Amino acid sequence: IAYPRISNLDEFQSLKNVPGVRLVWARSPAEVAQADWIVLPGSKHTSGDLAWLRAQGLDQAIAAHAAQGRAVLGVCGGLQMLGEALVDSHGIDGNAPGLGLLPLVTQFEPAKTVRHTCARFESLAGPWAALSGVAVQGYEIHHGRTAQHPAMEAARLALPAGLGWQNRQGNVLGVYLHGLFEDPAVLQALFGANVPTLESVFDGLADFIDRHFDAGVLDSLITPP
Repeated sequence: IAYPRISNLDEFQSLKNVPGVRLVWARSPAEVAQADWIVLPGSKHTSGDLAWLRAQGLDQAIAAHAAQGRAVLGVCGGLQMLGEALVDSHGIDGNAPGLGLLPLVTQFEPAKTVRHTCARFESLAGPWAALSGVAVQGYEIHHGRTAQHPAMEAARLALPAGLGWQNRQGNVLGVYLHGLFEDPAVLQALFGANVPTLESVFDGLADFIDRHFDAGVLDSLITPP
């Protein structure tokens, strides 16, 4: 979903290179009607983008998609949107009801979490089952903490330490971890694809330079006369 204040959209670019995958940046219900997956990316203003999503009728389209058992993924702000409520006691992002697809509540906090993170998926169900036990590397960058709704049946734990949850049916997954589709292990598990990552491209370039350039050539080219 391409909401107005989408963030970290570069993490999905590798999907363009996966055989059989067509990446569509959707802004209307018609554009998601035939989708196999709906992905809610990160957002620079989660409550505002959630209001925009509702104004387009995309909330109903996502709910219908999930009700049919089709896959929904929320990343960071997208995870927060999938829950029951976003609570803002500090005037950071604004209060808002969530989409209600995961029994979670997000409390916005002044402190911002920014860190590289390594984790391993728990046993997952449904269309995300292939990720079970997969070790992943990524990063977090978000305000707020998300927790189980105290009055609702608990969601399945998808990642440890408050990083991800899955609904009981198994088709809705929400994670705080950015960079999933830049991780070769995730691409291999979900698509059976070995897609070149940006890191591997740079590694290949470095190897090429080592093989074909004499030591010191690049230094001589960039050293001012």
